[in-house]
Amino acid sequence: MKVLPFKIPKPKNLGVIYQEDKTPIFYGNFHEHEEIQISCIIKGKGTLVVGDTIHQYSENDVFVIGSNLPHVFKSDGNEEKADSFMISLFFTETSFGTGFFKLDDFKELDYFFKKSSNGCKLINSQPLVPLFLQLQKASNLERFITFLELLKILNKSESIPLASFIAQKKHSDDSGKRMQTIMRYTMDNFNSEITLDTIAEKANMTKNAFCRYFKKRTNKSYFTFLNELRIENACKLLTTNNEISIKEIAYKCGYNSLSNFNRKFLAIKKTTPLKYRNAMLQRL
Repeated sequence: MKVLPFKIPKPKNLGVIYQEDKTPIFYGNFHEHEEIQISCIIKGKGTLVVGDTIHQYSENDVFVIGSNLPHVFKSDGNEEKADSFMISLFFTETSFGTGFFKLDDFKELDYFFKKSSNGCKLINSQPLVPLFLQLQKASNLERFITFLELLKILNKSESIPLASFIAQKKHSDDSGKRMQTIMRYTMDNFNSEITLDTIAEKANMTKNAFCRYFKKRTNKSYFTFLNELRIENACKLLTTNNEISIKEIAYKCGYNSLSNFNRKFLAIKKTTPLKYRNAMLQRL
């Protein structure tokens, strides 16, 4: 992926853009694009940052990412030979003409477009996975028909929103590069100490200017975001490796003391790390 803003390569005379991402690990740059993105994770797991929020993703998850909604998929990449595979469709509300989705035929899709603005993750994505897989060998017409079928299911399916706050203005090239630098450094170094001096220097800003800049674009402080990122990664460790102690997880996620980790975890997840682990293990 490129820096913000990002332009999706568009074949001539196609309204729906089909894309496969096959790579050892996903690690794009924080970016946005005009197109609405519908993606299915066929293989792989990791962290998805959308707007101001952080989520986990894994196999068979289906996401809708709205127009000009900043986001990045970052693979866990714990296994060197592990492959990541994502199938995506890209389109805009005017891909088929300015009045296409304004027709009464598509009136019921108003709900889909409304929830796409903040992005969403399907709660039950299993029915959609076969539709994504059949896109691989489909003709352009077959892909368009499948695309409409996906929209119909997405419109009616229960989902959870991805972002709680959306900046009103699009990012300029310079602002996009700066935010990309901030996000890349944070996601690469969240498990180490990050000071305000360090991150402000990375953004090439004074500390006060950086704090205003980040708050304006995410509606939260940088250290709130950093703690959310650390706690989401702690949640993955708590549920995927029962042998590792909670104290060790705290240090792996950038906390120098267990008490501080417990306090931040409780504030964000409304439960303790131990209770979270036990609850998640009971679901398996």
